[in-house]
Amino acid sequence: MRIDLHAHSTASDGADTPSQLVRRAREAGLDVLALTDHDTVSGLAEATAVARETGITLVPGAEISCSWRGISIHMLAYLFDPGHAEFARERDLLRDDRTRRGRAIVERCRELGAPITWERVREIAGDGAVGRPHIARALVEAGVVATIQDAFSPDWIADNGRAYVEKYTLEPTRAIELIRAAGGVAVFAHPGARKRGRVVGPEVIAELAAAGMAGIEVDHPDHDEDTREELRGLAKELGLLVTGSSDYHGSVKPNRLGENTTDPAVYEEIVARATGAGPVIPTCST
Repeated sequence: MRIDLHAHSTASDGADTPSQLVRRAREAGLDVLALTDHDTVSGLAEATAVARETGITLVPGAEISCSWRGISIHMLAYLFDPGHAEFARERDLLRDDRTRRGRAIVERCRELGAPITWERVREIAGDGAVGRPHIARALVEAGVVATIQDAFSPDWIADNGRAYVEKYTLEPTRAIELIRAAGGVAVFAHPGARKRGRVVGPEVIAELAAAGMAGIEVDHPDHDEDTREELRGLAKELGLLVTGSSDYHGSVKPNRLGENTTDPAVYEEIVARATGAGPVIPTCST
C-alpha cells in the first residue's frame, strides 16, 4: 500500500478542490490519503463521496495551528469525531481568526507598496479560509514577486517577515488534549522544517509525547536526510510512530502526492488507536 497522510484542498490553502485532490491521489497511485486541511473539516463530505467511487481509502483529518513560546507548531489530527463540541469550537476560533489575520497581512503588504487588495485575496481563496498562500498568489499576480515561494521571504510574508502577523493558536499540549478527547490521534507535522523558521528541540517533543502525542512526521519534503535520521532516532527513543507524507497543496507548492509515504503497519496502528472516526473505505476497487 502507498499511504500519504498529509494533503490540503481548497477548503484551506490547497489549489485542488477536495474531489480533484482525491482523484489526483488515485492517479498518483496512492491507496490511502489523509485530508488534513488547516483547522477545518469542511472539505470532508466532498472528498468522501469521491473516495468511495474512485477506490481510494480516505483518512479524515485536520492540521491544527499551535504555538510554543512563539514557535509555530502544526499538529496533525487523524480520525477524530468532528462533532466533538469543544474541539469543534476551537477549530472555529482558529479558522475565524484567519480572516482577521489575512486582512492585517494584506494591509501590511499594501503599506510596503504591494498593490493587492483584500477583495482579490478572498476571490483567490474561494470557499476556503484565507491563508498566506492565497496572499502569496495575489503578490505574484500583482508582479510584486516572481513565485509563491518568493513571497515567503523576510521581505514579505515569511514567519517574522515585514508583513507577517501572528494568528490565534493553541498550546500544543492543549491541541493534543482536544484531539484525544475527540477520539483522534495526534502527530507532529514537519517538526524539523527549519527553513520555515525556528523549530522546537527534542526536549519539547519529549514533553508532547508525554502529553499523549502519538507520532512525528519524519519523511517530509522539508526534511533533509540528516534531519530525518535525527527524528527517526528520537521517535525510537520516545516510542513514537513515524509517518511520511507529501504535505501536498497542488500548484501552490512543488510537493508531489506520494513523494513520501507512511509504512502500512504505522497506518494500521493509527487506525487501531483512533476511537472518534474510521477511514472512509471505497465501495469500488478501480
